[in-house]
Amino acid sequence: MTKFLSMSTFLFDKTVFGPVRSRRLGVSLGINLLPNNRKLCSFDCIYCECGLNGELGDKTSQMPTRQQVKEALKQKLEDMLNENLKPDVITFAGNGEPTLHPDFAGVIDDTIEIRNAHCPEARIAVLSNASRLYKPEVVSALLKVDDNIQKLDSGLKETILRLDQPNYPFDLDQTINQLKAFKGKVIIQTMFVEGEIDGVTIDNTTQKDIDSWIQALQKIRPSKVMIYTIERDTPYSNLKKVSLPLLNQIADQAKQQGFEVSVSG
Repeated sequence: MTKFLSMSTFLFDKTVFGPVRSRRLGVSLGINLLPNNRKLCSFDCIYCECGLNGELGDKTSQMPTRQQVKEALKQKLEDMLNENLKPDVITFAGNGEPTLHPDFAGVIDDTIEIRNAHCPEARIAVLSNASRLYKPEVVSALLKVDDNIQKLDSGLKETILRLDQPNYPFDLDQTINQLKAFKGKVIIQTMFVEGEIDGVTIDNTTQKDIDSWIQALQKIRPSKVMIYTIERDTPYSNLKKVSLPLLNQIADQAKQQGFEVSVSG
C-alpha cells in the first residue's frame, strides 16, 4: 500500500524567499513565480518536496504579477545589502515549474536589471524541468541567465514517466533535441532515487538507466552535470536516498565521458 507523507512536504509561502544555503549553488536567494500556497507544475515528481499537484493549498490562488516579483526582489536585495549580505545566486525555484509563468521572459529581464544594479557579481539560476522548451521566448530568456539548469532524470522514457509523472504528452527524443539546441549553454541536473510505490520498483540507478542517461548527455553536451538525491521529505515514505558511494560511481562514469560532474549526497 502506498503511504503518503503529505504533511511533511511544504510550500514556499513567499515570492522571494531566503537566502538559504543550497547544496549545489551556495548562498541562494529564491524566487517563486508560482502561487504562494499551492504547487503548480507540469511534472508531478514522486520525490517533490512541495508534495503532489493539488495536494496542498488553495487551488484558486494566483501567480504573482511581473511587477510584484520585481518589487519584492528589489526590496529584498536592498534589505540584504543594508545588513551587509549578498547572495551568491538568485535562483528561480519554488512551488513548481517557473517557466509556466506567463511573463517569465519579462521577469528574467527585470531580474537581470535589478541584479546588475544591486549585486552584479551574483549569478542568476533557473531550475526547470525542460517542459516549456518549445516556447521560443522561454528559450531566449534561459539563454540570458548564468545557470540554465534543466532536469533529466534518465535516458529511458519509462523511467521518467514513473519518476516525474509529466502531465502532458512527454516526448523524450524531443526533449533531448531541445536541450541539445542550447549548444552547451545548459546544466543538466539529475535526481537519483530508489524505492517502491504500489509494488512498482523505483530505481534510476540501474546500469540500463545510467547507460541511456550518458548517451543522452553525449547528445546534449551540457557545460556541467549536477547529480543529487533526496534530502527532505517526499510525498511517499518508501523512497530512499541513494548512497554517496553510488552517486560517486555514477558521476565517475559520466566523468569518463568528459563531463564535469558535481555530486550532492
